[in-house]
Amino acid sequence: MPSLGIFRKPKKEDEQKMEEKPEATPSEPSENKEANGKTYLKAMPLRDLSDLETIKEEVNNGNILILRITPLANKSIEDVKQAVNDLYAFAESISGDIARLGEERIVLCPPKIRIWREKTPVKNEPVPTAA
Repeated sequence: MPSLGIFRKPKKEDEQKMEEKPEATPSEPSENKEANGKTYLKAMPLRDLSDLETIKEEVNNGNILILRITPLANKSIEDVKQAVNDLYAFAESISGDIARLGEERIVLCPPKIRIWREKTPVKNEPVPTAA
């Protein structure tokens, strides 16, 4: 089994490489995908409609976002509808992708990344109602 190098002392050439090119951390706010060549998967809460600009900026930087909408839903369902419609229009405008993950999460992807959706066959049976 190959060693992961976690417990070994860095070799001299490893130390030189680390000094030459420090790696950016995912938490840097001004991070740009073109600058570092990386795409990050980030989880963020959607607390307010003002968060939409930050979310759009992250996706424009090439990051994939998982948004938890419960904090905004606890305040206003109308704001959730407005935010989802805005994000849907944004995703379409940049040729990105957006999908719901369960009851309280949304995933938003930049261009060139697609969300796989399982195609389920449509049955021609009547839908049962509570009435």
